[in-house]
Amino acid sequence: MDGDVLEATRAIIPRLRPAEVQVARAVLDDPAFAVTATVTTLAERASVSQASVVRFAKSLGFAGYPSFRVELAQEVSRRAIELERSNIAEGELNPSDSPAEMVAKVAFHEARTIEQTGRMLDLDALERIARAIADSERVVTFGVGASGLAAADLAQKLQRIGIMCLSSHDTHVQLVHAALADARTTAIAFSFSGGTIDVLRAVEIASDAGAFTVAITNDTDSPLAAAASATLRTPAREATLRAAALASRMAQLAVADFVFIRVAQLRYPDLDAALSATRAAVGTQHLTR
Repeated sequence: MDGDVLEATRAIIPRLRPAEVQVARAVLDDPAFAVTATVTTLAERASVSQASVVRFAKSLGFAGYPSFRVELAQEVSRRAIELERSNIAEGELNPSDSPAEMVAKVAFHEARTIEQTGRMLDLDALERIARAIADSERVVTFGVGASGLAAADLAQKLQRIGIMCLSSHDTHVQLVHAALADARTTAIAFSFSGGTIDVLRAVEIASDAGAFTVAITNDTDSPLAAAASATLRTPAREATLRAAALASRMAQLAVADFVFIRVAQLRYPDLDAALSATRAAVGTQHLTR
């Protein structure tokens, strides 16, 4: 199993049987209880059979419940250390938090998201994707909402180093970009859920046109990941109280940066000329002091 057990549990819920979902919810609601619970006590807490608890553990890739519980204990211990390091008692955001507590918790979640994203990144897929981008005649990016911001961010970065990259917040324009793709195009799609219809449709069209397609998503078993040539996962969990997609946005931006820096490394001989030219072009637009 890749990554921490709690994140894996959240990610797998859509693919579990109803009884196994109840076990997953019981674990996520009280990880500390699950660490000490036997198969019998966890089954009672989740109101399911003991067999459902065992099947839940095996669905996560464990040989059985004991090995799942060992991994969970390690994850709970790591999280306690992280909370202590960040000087916060618990990670959830609450309406009663003071401004100082709110800032500390948001900083904790975003820093942890970036660390976790880097730790779980598929480096072979990253290399394959970066080389495809570096060798492409054109790159297009897709995404809506917060994912659209990450798509635009990557496009802007690639443009600054001389790579032709198209991006638009208009989903109809994204479909146009996809339709005009070919074998010399790399199409990169951002969707946290991996089930956004507009983004999925764009990837399918680009793939049919011959493009090398990339999914950047939280769910590697999602329709988007299935439709793409390569996938990079953005592991993230949103805090209970949120006004926007905080963790998912940070994970997507981190992956965009990983991809961009690797592409820049691959194109290093041409990097200085591209950066100098683009810096000179925008330099006159800044006020001097």
